[in-house]
Amino acid sequence: MAKTKESRSKEPPLRQQVAALPYRVSDLGSVEVLLITSRDTGRFILPKGWQKKGQKQADAAAMEAYEEAGVAGQVSRKPVGSYTYWKRGEGSFERLEVLVYPLKVKKQLANWLEKGQRRMAWLSIEDGALLVDEPELATLIRNFRPRRDKA
Repeated sequence: MAKTKESRSKEPPLRQQVAALPYRVSDLGSVEVLLITSRDTGRFILPKGWQKKGQKQADAAAMEAYEEAGVAGQVSRKPVGSYTYWKRGEGSFERLEVLVYPLKVKKQLANWLEKGQRRMAWLSIEDGALLVDEPELATLIRNFRPRRDKA
């Protein structure tokens, strides 16, 4: 058992990305999540990317949602969870950890930076969980329950 712990501790930490989990709540209380497609494979994913130097992780996640999906709103300061995935590079793959920040969508733009480069879909939590490929992300979406506003 000690060897397993020791060998694990020698593994380099995974590089991190941040993602937004854009959502909205209907008047009847049902929650929908927004998924987008990746530009290269067309798989359904969350808006995600790299945190810029000096930028808070939650703000970086909100910026990705703005650029990739044209949505803005109130981002949670705490991640709802994380998942790992294999990022395809030129001739190689890298395993990354993605911290996921809920984003309550207040505004959906008519035009944004990556409009036309991706498809997007508002889906029920269950349908969203079924459409993503990463099992950890599917579980995260399936278990997502937004905090209720007091207003």
